[in-house]
Amino acid sequence: MATEKTIAEKLKDLYQLQEIDSKLDEIQILKGELPIEVKDLEDDIAGLETRIQRLERQIEDIEDSISMHNSKIKEAEALIERYNKQLDDVKNNREYEALMKEIELQRLEIQLAEKRIREANQQLEARNELLENTKQRLEAKKHDLEIKQKELEEVTAKTEKEEKKLKRQSEKKRKEIDERLLRSYDKIRASYRNGLAVVMVERDACGGCHNTIPPQTQLELTWRNRIITCEHCGRILVDNHILYVGEEVPAEVAAAEEKPKKKRTTRKRTSKK
Repeated sequence: MATEKTIAEKLKDLYQLQEIDSKLDEIQILKGELPIEVKDLEDDIAGLETRIQRLERQIEDIEDSISMHNSKIKEAEALIERYNKQLDDVKNNREYEALMKEIELQRLEIQLAEKRIREANQQLEARNELLENTKQRLEAKKHDLEIKQKELEEVTAKTEKEEKKLKRQSEKKRKEIDERLLRSYDKIRASYRNGLAVVMVERDACGGCHNTIPPQTQLELTWRNRIITCEHCGRILVDNHILYVGEEVPAEVAAAEEKPKKKRTTRKRTSKK
């Protein structure tokens, strides 16, 4: 049966996870905004490609519409020609007037079709111009993407091995930490741009927000019997010997932290006369 970890051990695990994640953050900083820029360019390209497809379909529809109206004009012209030939064989005014009405109707159909063709040609010209501009923008975006991807690949090549190693360590360490603590850690970490959720007290101040930590709180940190957070920023606080939990603090570390004692100076009393 696995024994429950002490508070000190839990704090040590959290701080070790923080150290690993901070190194991963440094790698992301080294990459800079390149991953975001690459993703944005990929999204822009996908959007432009979709727009080009839509414009090409619209152009096809307009061309089909023009073709349809041209067909109507040819049909109307054929009917006018047939009706004109029939005029030669009319036997009365009623037949003549009926044929003339049909001829006039077909002429109106031709005028309407020609109007629709002019409108469609204007739309076609605008769509073709927009399509050409969109294609130029697409090529420019693809060129930018190629440059950014190359830059990102160069940075990734330098850091990939270390990044994979740190990610494995982070995953392993996370499995060793209580889920409730891990959720709190992730929540605090997500609240700050520098990703610091667990910090040491340095020079009597919080290592995250740099506000002064009261002496009593600092003393309680060394007891490690409860999890203490900074009253100003909410980060989890640890003492500077947290990594030596379960181990002996190296002599050189202890010696370096000892403050030189001030010599007491005594003032010589003078007797009053």
